Amino acid sequence: MTKGKRIALVTGANKGIGFEVVRQLARKGFHVFLGARNSDAGVAAAQKLNREAEEEDYGKGRSGITATFIKIDVSRPDSIRRAAEEFSRKSDRLDTLVNNAGILLDDDKDVLMVAPETFETTLRTNTLGALLLAQAFVPFLKKSDAPRIVNVSSGGGQLADGADGWAPAYCISKTALNGVTVQLAAALPKFAVNSVCPGWVRTDMGGASATRSVAEGASGVVWLASEAPHSMTGKFFRDRKVIPW
Repeated sequence: MTKGKRIALVTGANKGIGFEVVRQLARKGFHVFLGARNSDAGVAAAQKLNREAEEEDYGKGRSGITATFIKIDVSRPDSIRRAAEEFSRKSDRLDTLVNNAGILLDDDKDVLMVAPETFETTLRTNTLGALLLAQAFVPFLKKSDAPRIVNVSSGGGQLADGADGWAPAYCISKTALNGVTVQLAAALPKFAVNSVCPGWVRTDMGGASATRSVAEGASGVVWLASEAPHSMTGKFFRDRKVIPW
C-alpha cells in the first residue's frame, strides 16, 4: 500500500487545518495516515480525500488510496499505544509526524480564574499528547531517510509578545509545546523537529473572522513536513521564516 511513497501521520485531521494538511501532502505524493479520535468523522474524511484523489488522477495512472484513517485520541496514552500497534500492521516506516490535534475550551478565558480541570485537559491534549505521539512513533521515524516531526503551535505560545490575556491555558500549552519541540530536536539530532504557527485561520477554532484560509494556514505546516531543509531543526516558524518564542 505504501511502497515507494513517503508516509505521513497527521493527528486531528478529520477537519480544519489537519484535513487540509492531509490533502496537500497527498497531492505531493505522500500516503497519509489521517488521525482522529472520532471514528465516523475520520473514516468520512479519509473517504472524501480518496474520492478527490481518484477524480484528480483520472486518466493519469496515479489513482489509488492516498489516505488511511487511524483512530487516535491524543489525550489518552492507551489510544496512542493502540494507534502505534495498528500502524505497525500497515507500515514499518514513517517519514513525517504532524502533531496537529489541539483543543481550545470555552471556559479558557481568564488566567486568574481558569479551573485546574480546564488547564490539565488542555495541556494533556495540546502538549503531552504531542510528546507521547513522538515517543510512540520514533521507532518508525528512525527507519526514514529524512525523518520529520512538525508540531502545530500558535503565536499565542510565544514568550516574546505572545500573551495578551486570550485563552491562557491554550497559550501556555503552546508555549510548552515549543519546549517539547526543542527537547525532541536535541534528543533526535538526525531528525528535523520544528514548531509552526499557521496564523489566524478560518476554522471552527479560529472563527469566521480569521484572516487566513485553511489552505493558507496549512501551507507552512506542509512545507515543514515535506520540503524545508532537513538541517533546520529546533525552530519555530511562521510563513516559512524563523520567529522568536
